[in-house]
Amino acid sequence: MSMRTAVALTALLLMGAAPDTAAAPACPPDGWTRSSLQQLQAAGFGTLPPAQTEALGRALVACLDDADPALRDGIAYTGLSVWMRGGRFSTDALRALRADLYDRMDAPDPQGFGRPFAALVLAEVARTDRVAPWMTADERAAMVQRAAAYLEGVDDYRGFQAGDGWRHGVAHGADWLMQLSLNPALDPAQRQRILDAVARQVVPAQHAYVFGEPERLAMPVLLLARAGLNDEAGWQAWLEALSASASLRDAALAWQDADWLARRHNLRAFLSALHVSASLSDDAAVKALLPGTAAVLRAMP
Repeated sequence: MSMRTAVALTALLLMGAAPDTAAAPACPPDGWTRSSLQQLQAAGFGTLPPAQTEALGRALVACLDDADPALRDGIAYTGLSVWMRGGRFSTDALRALRADLYDRMDAPDPQGFGRPFAALVLAEVARTDRVAPWMTADERAAMVQRAAAYLEGVDDYRGFQAGDGWRHGVAHGADWLMQLSLNPALDPAQRQRILDAVARQVVPAQHAYVFGEPERLAMPVLLLARAGLNDEAGWQAWLEALSASASLRDAALAWQDADWLARRHNLRAFLSALHVSASLSDDAAVKALLPGTAAVLRAMP
């Protein structure tokens, strides 16, 4: 190594940069400005040719962890959703986008935006496969596992904050599982995996939901019921186990402990969402939830 090279490497290390580290993707993407993206948004995201749409779609993944909700939510998520729902991505582009989003899910997320919004876009990717199947069985199984693991692992319960906009990890994870629950290609074990993941977040420790999370968590369960995952007895057993996990039977804590009150609030909100939706449904398989929800609601403190 020459003296000049050694000096250069030392300088890079002192500045905290490795010499072979690739630059982080830009947001707005190269060739775009906030203004030009807003113009695209105002035009309904419909003015680009297919190849440019696919390229910009992948580039906008870098905006999913941007602190600006107008870029993150209003442009990146909304644009990707519009394009996927409009059939603007080829199968190859969808696979590439999914890989980018998985990378985003696995990357550090210091501000807490990137993973929830990647999950929300992955819900749209899952929807494309439901509408016109393109994933292999192994790819679909891997997505079920990723989505379930993501929801189970959420421990940042921030929803909406003024200035920041939305994070909403639990709700976005539930939306991802909802889209997968709608897919008729899932097998019973995959549906059960989704149900197990939902159960892990119905009654989180030391947090009371205030941003509609119980209703979002209820949606995959209602769809799994519609798919015939359990009969009445099976649903009642699952709901009773869920209620037991909330640990509401400790008389020393009842009505005297903030965490106990939060658990009761969350469980009751979830059960109520299930019960109301099942009551309004005309589907006999969904109505199989009613005896269990009614029994557990009546038995709650």
